Amino acid sequence: MNEEAATTACQNGVMKSLGVHHVSINVDDTDVAVVFYTDVLGMTLRADRPDLGFNGAWLDFGSHQLHLLELTVPDDRGQHFAIHVEDIDAAVSAVRSKGVEVGDPTPIASSRQAFLHDPSGNLVELHQPAK
Repeated sequence: MNEEAATTACQNGVMKSLGVHHVSINVDDTDVAVVFYTDVLGMTLRADRPDLGFNGAWLDFGSHQLHLLELTVPDDRGQHFAIHVEDIDAAVSAVRSKGVEVGDPTPIASSRQAFLHDPSGNLVELHQPAK
């Protein structure tokens, strides 16, 4: 890397973060998880996941990715990721119409959030920022 590129990639010697590319979560069953994340939460299955030596899948949601790893799922201790939604009431209604239990939307700071669990027990937040 040349000096100019290094300066662009760092500010005051600190790495410059550009945002979140993907989140990885462990799941019990890749096929069940793919159906849940595509049919219930509206993600799209990617076809470019290489063979990593274990089952899994990559999904697109917005400009981000969710990587599903078929590995031992850790205990729920509050770890989660949040999905940005435009209308949390409509999102909660849509999720419930698929037979999935989801909490009622509640305020958090100036936003609103609701929580649900995927089939493997992973906690997922639906998040509507303040308008």
